[in-house]
Amino acid sequence: MPGTTPTSELRRRWRTSALPELRGVVLDLGAGSGIAADHLASGVSWLALEPRSRIEPALRARLAHRSGSRLLTAPAEAIPLESGSVDAVIASTVLCSVRDPARALDEVRRVLRPGGRLVFFEHVAGEHGSWTSVLQAVYAPLSRLIDHGCDPHRDTAASIRAAGFASVEVKRMLAPGVLGTVEPLIEGVAVA
Repeated sequence: MPGTTPTSELRRRWRTSALPELRGVVLDLGAGSGIAADHLASGVSWLALEPRSRIEPALRARLAHRSGSRLLTAPAEAIPLESGSVDAVIASTVLCSVRDPARALDEVRRVLRPGGRLVFFEHVAGEHGSWTSVLQAVYAPLSRLIDHGCDPHRDTAASIRAAGFASVEVKRMLAPGVLGTVEPLIEGVAVA
């Protein structure tokens, strides 16, 4: 039955299956606590991108304990890296909160090497006209104010598909939501 697995469990499963496969230089968009680093193979150079210089203590600790890691302070729309300099980019519930999703995805494509991968896990807008979509649209202005700019009503899958990647694979899922709704989620891979 759709919506029976909580978002946190789906995200944990995604981290343990998708992230250990990444190699080389990996950019973590909106690294937050830095939990993604715990799932990366040893030898991976982890770059944690955060828009603000004030970071979570957990991220600071992970940066201090993981060799080859570095903090980059910049928005996703202006990644301070050279073109073609990373092998993979992680986006985990971050594309909902960037100011300009198309520009952020252009930047992701720019910094990825040819054949590099964007691996993503994102919450997205509900199906047009559904109760979930209506609630998301009503809640979005408040959510943007109180939840680091998060807009739960974005069609992130469409944005990723429109960004010009060579290929995009998207899997849709549903998790339990509030007031009897479901939380629409996507996970997948886009190849530069």
